[in-house]
Amino acid sequence: MIGHEFMGSAHSQAWRVAPHFFDLPLRPEMAVLCGRNPERTAAAAERLGWAEAVTDWKSLLERDDVDVVDICSPGDTHAEIAVAALDAGKHVLCEKPLANTVEEAEAMAAAAERAAAKGVRAMVGFTYRRVPALSLARDLVAQGKLGRIHHVRAQYLQDWIVDPAAPLSWRLQKDKAGSGSLGDIGAHIVDAAQFILGDTVTDVCGMMETFVKERPLAAAHSGLSGTAVSDETGPVTVDDAALFLARFGGGALGSFEATRFASGRKNALRIEVNGSDGSVAFDFEDMNVLHYYHGEDADLGGFRRIVVTEPDHPYVGAWWPPGHVLGYEHAFTHQAVDFVTAIAGGTDPSPSFADGLRLQRVLAAVEASAASRTWHTV
Repeated sequence: MIGHEFMGSAHSQAWRVAPHFFDLPLRPEMAVLCGRNPERTAAAAERLGWAEAVTDWKSLLERDDVDVVDICSPGDTHAEIAVAALDAGKHVLCEKPLANTVEEAEAMAAAAERAAAKGVRAMVGFTYRRVPALSLARDLVAQGKLGRIHHVRAQYLQDWIVDPAAPLSWRLQKDKAGSGSLGDIGAHIVDAAQFILGDTVTDVCGMMETFVKERPLAAAHSGLSGTAVSDETGPVTVDDAALFLARFGGGALGSFEATRFASGRKNALRIEVNGSDGSVAFDFEDMNVLHYYHGEDADLGGFRRIVVTEPDHPYVGAWWPPGHVLGYEHAFTHQAVDFVTAIAGGTDPSPSFADGLRLQRVLAAVEASAASRTWHTV
């Protein structure tokens, strides 16, 4: 695994736990962790359960004991590492968004296609689609329970940089992150919507804004928090908020909002889908619940509340007795399970790098639309 901060910790938890709860066809061995700082990487390897720590990611590609490369580093590193790893015959799991630009994503998708011809697999890490309630929403749509889909409305609301004194992290620098709220959290709701509908965004019209344009330079960062150096500041070069309208190939209309300035909202990924026969609604801050409405229940006056903890719900049977809820980390475990299963079965995992490329084109179209103030085709 390359990278050991927020996502590295989440992925490490997944690799540790997956074989203990799921009957996997292959058993992951956490061989080596890679990071830039030798002391911090060694400490992270010890804490997270990796057997070894190194600082040169290229050395991993020459090792016979490394079959999978898991990329959890910032977006500006994804393309170089993923292409090299795939060309070296390593299976690759890469955190989202796939890349910082469409051109990088195209190179990664092409490398994945070359690798697939040799039995080497690649997957992009949109973990929210593996939350059982969202997977159940996808199943209901696929079964035709909602009828023809008319509307999708999706939000991802956070507030971790509302304070203008919050320091300048790599997530606020375009050369490292690619974009701000759009790529960091907006990518998640676009993927969730396309996953649930089994459909893709074709046209967008958006706007973006940066509310705090200068921030204190950071001395250190951990997760989403950090410590400022002094009164010295640097420019914020990404968006703080992005809103856009969308059309889907099947005719549905969509509205999307991604912001890290929604005071009081910590991790509110919300999505509602309305069809001719029914609706589903989900809020990650109540992640074990899916709200479902069907026209046959009109006399009941509204949605029914489904607690998604039954053994026949997606992924849930491997965990606890009914009614015992899951948490944020479980979706990462499900991701590891699905990836290992695909590798063992010789099948293409989902979402693929081609899926990641399509989503990158949506993000690029939103940026272009916000700049031109016109509709853009994806």
